Amino acid sequence: QVQLAESGGGFVQAGGSLRLSCAASGIIFSFYRMGWYRQAPGAQRELVAHITPGGNTNYADSVKGRFTISRDNAKRTVYLQMNSLKPEDTAVYFCNALANLGDYWGQGTQVTVSS
Repeated sequence: QVQLAESGGGFVQAGGSLRLSCAASGIIFSFYRMGWYRQAPGAQRELVAHITPGGNTNYADSVKGRFTISRDNAKRTVYLQMNSLKPEDTAVYFCNALANLGDYWGQGTQVTVSS
């Protein structure tokens, strides 16, 4: 059974930082492109960042220079370091694992940034 368990969300003031983690089980983690997506109330889910098995990264323009995605294949975990947070970063953040073998999602973790 595949599980993606996100953690690290919470409430923070603008300018603050949070680090999200996503621990994977039930998949061959190193085969998967891992990503973070977010969905704000009333909005569509959007890509935040992803990292390939080889470590190549891609970011949404809105988070470039502020967020950093990384992965630890030994721990089967992907991270999202979020700095200089803005109120518009408020959303539920979802972890995604994508490969030819499957496309899996976590349950999400809430991030709330106050002004």
